[in-house]
Amino acid sequence: MNESKGFQLGTIGALTLSVVSSVSIVICNKALMSNLHFIFATTLTSWHLLVTFCSLHAALSMKFFEHKPIELQTVIGFGILNGISIGLLNLSLGFNSVGFYQMTKLAIIPCTVLLETLFLSKTFRCGIATVTDLQLNILGSFLSLLAVVTTCVAQIMTNTIQKRYKISSTQLLYQSCLYQAVTLLISGPFLDRLLTNQNVFSFEYTPRVVLKEAESDPLLHVETGTMTLNELPVSKGTVWDANKDLRA
Repeated sequence: MNESKGFQLGTIGALTLSVVSSVSIVICNKALMSNLHFIFATTLTSWHLLVTFCSLHAALSMKFFEHKPIELQTVIGFGILNGISIGLLNLSLGFNSVGFYQMTKLAIIPCTVLLETLFLSKTFRCGIATVTDLQLNILGSFLSLLAVVTTCVAQIMTNTIQKRYKISSTQLLYQSCLYQAVTLLISGPFLDRLLTNQNVFSFEYTPRVVLKEAESDPLLHVETGTMTLNELPVSKGTVWDANKDLRA
């Protein structure tokens, strides 16, 4: 009985920590991009992944989870594929309307179901979803297609690797997130330059930006619209509509 209660408390604590950390990241990112004008999303994601790796490495050293060996080629391929998927999703958002981007993310589910049905002989139940505000263009549609395919393959690989090596999602993330981070560190500046027409290396990295310290009540400014990303000093002609994040 005590062990059951302990397990339940541990599960509740883990879920609570997950929700709190996820919400904190969203708040921090919005404050960073709106108040501090750091709009380089892909590069920022690579930094998040680096912090994730360091955090998991610390957790491993404290015996929170066990390290299990995986073939290096498999881990590298999986990490690079996930990094490419993240980059393509960012490009998809930059070149498409919010509605089409949302449709792209929703399309990942049926595409994954289709691939697993065709190649892994799995069966699934049907579902329905609706999206409005669709604006199509050739380049955006092509990028979205690539994003859907790479994300679907990455999700299928996740399940396959976990079953083959009998590892948890945390163990897989620890071994792959560094390669994801490296992929985005290399490609991030180029993608962000394409999307924002600005150079991430030319940004003024003040202590507030580095430490992600926003002004008082940063969410109030973001949610009420008193400070939107469209007011940021983005060069004309950029394909990135920074206010998409606030409307999504």
